[in-house]
Amino acid sequence: MAFKPQSDNEGAMSEINVTPLVDVMLVLVIILLVTAPLLTQSVHVKLPKTAETTANIEDQPLQLGIDAQGAITLNKQAIADLSALETILKNELVKNKEVALHLYADQAVVYKKVAEIMATVQHAGIAKIAFVTVEE
Repeated sequence: MAFKPQSDNEGAMSEINVTPLVDVMLVLVIILLVTAPLLTQSVHVKLPKTAETTANIEDQPLQLGIDAQGAITLNKQAIADLSALETILKNELVKNKEVALHLYADQAVVYKKVAEIMATVQHAGIAKIAFVTVEE
């Protein structure tokens, strides 16, 4: 690119000088290449041993399961119908206002059944619902 002397009849030069941008990007790439190996190194530390603790069962989320036939289980106990489920969930909500629920639904379950159960959980007043899936 040759420079021409500017004259009064020519317009302003509308090209962008990308050289400073390329310089900055190269510096950032070099910094990344230098620091990346440092992030993978670890410091070996011997941690102190402590007494074994037990999990707090009261804070565990409820486990609501739906099998392929549409049968409902709550914490591995069979539930007869949606009204019984709602009653049990309301009682759990009275015990613990921050109760959470994990929903385990079989992949063969019809969406309608899952939607009905989610509506029942919502009517019971539980707002924290999580879907549990299996990673493939």
